[in-house]
Amino acid sequence: MLAGLLDLAGSRYSPEQVVQRMREGYLRGKAPSDVIPGLFPREPQFPDPSFAKQLYQNLLGLWDLVESGEPLSLEDKPRAPRARKRKPNPPPAFGSAGPDPAFVETAWRYLEDLDKRGTDRLQHSFENRQDALQGFLEEQGLSENGFACARHLVFELFAMIELGWPPGTRPVLRSELEGEQVALQDAPPALRDYAEEALFEAAQDDEAPLGGEELPSVRQLVLRSLRALWAARRKS
Repeated sequence: MLAGLLDLAGSRYSPEQVVQRMREGYLRGKAPSDVIPGLFPREPQFPDPSFAKQLYQNLLGLWDLVESGEPLSLEDKPRAPRARKRKPNPPPAFGSAGPDPAFVETAWRYLEDLDKRGTDRLQHSFENRQDALQGFLEEQGLSENGFACARHLVFELFAMIELGWPPGTRPVLRSELEGEQVALQDAPPALRDYAEEALFEAAQDDEAPLGGEELPSVRQLVLRSLRALWAARRKS
């Protein structure tokens, strides 16, 4: 289990090497908080908080064993090769007809399964190209939770359009987001429905539900941003 958790966290050390580093640290009078962070090149990121809890429980338990002086085998046993994760397939382009529910479902699952490099690439594209849109969202006086929800959902909608429309989108203009200058062309129903469902789930979230008093404002901003993004598609 520990070997798998170390791999997931991005550590280059095997459990045997971790024990050795803990022993060296213990003999030098160091605490677990001095040794454990050095096992990772950067702060570990996990798809679920439960993995982080398991990892640190295992590491602290291992430290207790090292500290107790109990015998631990450092025999370097060959590790089973890690199964290569299959890369998700992007959805096919939706063409001039626009996306249907099947496309949105495929695109959503693709984004969920995308690795960090792929997600970062889309995030950088969004941040670099849609600066005016992000600034508009930041200026609307939303709570921290409300802004995070709106920003994440608008990013997902941007990514879906980018995936299904190969020419991509141009930067949205501020005038396309304000007042009567909002893009006149409505967005496809499949994308609107996805946004509505995501907002409903955000309002029902157990840990940080989107407040009922803020939900209408977030919905208006997300749908306004979606219409502007849809109208900003480059010509094929």
